[in-house]
Order: sequence, then structure tokens, then C-alpha cells
Amino acid sequence: MQEMYMKEALKQAKKAYEKGEVPIGAIIVKDGNIISRAYNKREMEMKSTSHAEMIAIEKACKKLNNWRLTNCDIYVTLEPCPMCAGAILNSRIKNLYFGAYDEKSGAIVSNIKMLDNEYCNHRTNYESGIMEEECSSYIKTFFKKIRK
Repeated sequence: MQEMYMKEALKQAKKAYEKGEVPIGAIIVKDGNIISRAYNKREMEMKSTSHAEMIAIEKACKKLNNWRLTNCDIYVTLEPCPMCAGAILNSRIKNLYFGAYDEKSGAIVSNIKMLDNEYCNHRTNYESGIMEEECSSYIKTFFKKIRK
């Protein structure tokens, strides 16, 4: 089941890639249904906060008419940064699943480990490395392309 949802997040990453954005995709699932899909739009929107996770969270909140996304899961192709990890916690998402690790900016397992903070009033479970090779290949290909 996790791979099926991660493939949907990868479809979003592909859209970002095709538009010249860093290829990161995210989806949010509630009760087995995808309720939001998003990809990075920082360049298109000229907004530093237009990460895939942030856009997916905003869409899900609008759809549910609630800022609390309890009993929702988020699937992301790359380990979330500190901003996105904070948004995941603050929106009360139950589970985070991500593919590739981000050694520079990852805030789940690679660096800060924000979701392991015992002082937060909400706990988000997480699982990493889902379809890691597929998720990281988009990013590697993208950066090789722009460096040429």
C-alpha cells in the first residue's frame, strides 16, 4: 500500500521536474483516499514556502475545512525540511512516509530529528526509505541537468 501511494507522490515530483522545479511531490491520504496532491512550486510562485508538503497540507485543510489533519498520512518523495516538518506536526498529521533522505536539510532523521522531540504536544509517526532509489533518482537527474 505504501508503494502505491509513493508512486502517486512520484507522479507529482515528475510534474515539478517537467516545470523546472526541484522534483519533490507529496500527497495526503485519509481513510484510504488521496485528498490532496502537490509538488514544489517555489520558482513558479516565487515563494520560499511553496514546498510540496506545505501546498499539500493547505489543500487538505481546505478540503476537510479543518486545520487539524488527524488520521491523515502524508507521503513525500524527499525527507521534509524543518519548515515542512513543523507544518506536519502542527497540522496533527498521524503518519509521515518519505522516500529519499536529505543529508543537507532533512529534519526527520538526517539532521534535526524534529518528530522525535518529546516536548511537542503531538506525535507524528514516520517511516523512511520508501522507494528510496526511485525518489532520489528524480532529484539526482534534475541537479545533473541544471549543472550542465
